Amino acid sequence: MPKKSYTKNGKACKVTFELPAEVNAQTACLCGDFNDWAPSAQPMKRRANGSFTTTLALAPGQTYRYRFLLDGDLWENDWAADAYAPNPFGADDSVVQL
Repeated sequence: MPKKSYTKNGKACKVTFELPAEVNAQTACLCGDFNDWAPSAQPMKRRANGSFTTTLALAPGQTYRYRFLLDGDLWENDWAADAYAPNPFGADDSVVQL
């Protein structure tokens, strides 16, 4: 599940998205409603162990769809997401609920 940390005033939520090393990718980008699904808008940091992480500040009270783009070619879901929703391409999107 994405890690969530709400600001004291409740106007934002820092959400940390992670991918395990088992994805065996060289690069990963977080794409979703929050960045118009732009493939290069949110590159993830690759850790020494091969896992990936990134943190975004998002508006609370919203539901966001997202997926990971691995090596610029392969779409992968977050299998620890809050929920899943079908997309128009015949697959599911990961969902984070704030």
